[in-house]
Amino acid sequence: MTNVSGLDPVVPSLVAHASIRARVTEALREAMVAGTMEPGTVYSAPALAQMLGVSATPVREAMIDLVKEGHVEAIRNRGYRVVQISDQDLDEIVELRALIEVPTIERVASLATPEQVAALRPLADELERTAAEGLLREFITADNAFHLSLLAIAGNRLIVQEARRLRGLSRLSALQHLHREGRLVQTAAEHAQLLDLIDARDAHGAAALMAAHLGHVRGVWAGKPEH
Repeated sequence: MTNVSGLDPVVPSLVAHASIRARVTEALREAMVAGTMEPGTVYSAPALAQMLGVSATPVREAMIDLVKEGHVEAIRNRGYRVVQISDQDLDEIVELRALIEVPTIERVASLATPEQVAALRPLADELERTAAEGLLREFITADNAFHLSLLAIAGNRLIVQEARRLRGLSRLSALQHLHREGRLVQTAAEHAQLLDLIDARDAHGAAALMAAHLGHVRGVWAGKPEH
């Protein structure tokens, strides 16, 4: 069983509308996406609870949710093993995300108000800051918030829910490597560029950039060559 050095305490950051279980679930999901919790490795609930600054109970409850989502599998009397996502799995996840997100972003470009675009600028700035500093879990948190908020402008709750689920299944294990090479900031800058295109109501350009951006999930962010 393995300890995890990249997990920050979640209790101080709790907000009124979020339960500890929900916060722990999100923190663990983000750690798996970032590669902080490695595929094939078994983690104990008490060790994770200590890292997160919570009791073991919400960790075990969170793991029940993550087992149902396919992120981890329970290992009797040992803990939980992070499930390996195959290249084919990742291909299929990205293909489905593209079918959902690219046309939705194209629609958002015709719907978004200047105020809605401006409200997302701080998140785009946060993505560039966390990318530059190598704060990978924080980067993924901001990335989720940015993209889900952008998709929400289209007004379809189910699209946002499915995008959230699919994003949680991704594995972006090469983010730390990209940060060391100084390349993560380059891809992070695409968020501000996407907002510029949407602000200009360039639907075609926004859709094209979103398609290229999704390519990073299967490409450089996962340590693979891009098509």
